[in-house]
Amino acid sequence: MTDKFKNKYRIQSTRLQNWDYRWSAAYFITICTQDRECYFGRIEDEMMFLSPVGAIADVLWHELKFHVKNIELDAFVVMPNHIHGIIVLNGDNNENGIAVDTGHALYLQHHNQLKNSIGQQRFQNIGKNSVSSIIGSYKSAVAKHANRLGFDFKWQSLFHDHIIRNEESFKRIQSYIIQNPANWAEDKFHSSM
Repeated sequence: MTDKFKNKYRIQSTRLQNWDYRWSAAYFITICTQDRECYFGRIEDEMMFLSPVGAIADVLWHELKFHVKNIELDAFVVMPNHIHGIIVLNGDNNENGIAVDTGHALYLQHHNQLKNSIGQQRFQNIGKNSVSSIIGSYKSAVAKHANRLGFDFKWQSLFHDHIIRNEESFKRIQSYIIQNPANWAEDKFHSSM
């Protein structure tokens, strides 16, 4: 569904409207390259061999913990044309003081006392240390360093996130990420380029 913003059509957000993406939670992140171009390297014998741009994407992901408050990094993989990773936000990243103390077993709360939904407020201020600001900074850093070194590289404009709701889901997603190179031939992002 599309709405108009400043007289231009825009796609509705797929993010939960009653969830603040600064809250303590585990998030499964997928970011693709533009047009699924294999900038990051290649897979041979079920192992990922990073290109220089892939090495930049790998190193800068692991650097997030030095630049973001209250973050833990879990399973992560660089694939030829996308990355998968789990980030866990811990502590109070919300300026309003609302935090969910659930660890990996998430409880999706509704905050009826808010005049506007959290989703509506999100466009006014994405917030420091929100999933969007963290991923936006990461994408920007990878592109900046790759381009500075003369490598042709572009990200797809958006990214996908999934709130991990329980320990079973967390373990399943961890396994999926770790096994991703071995399953490249069946991967939905695989192309026959």
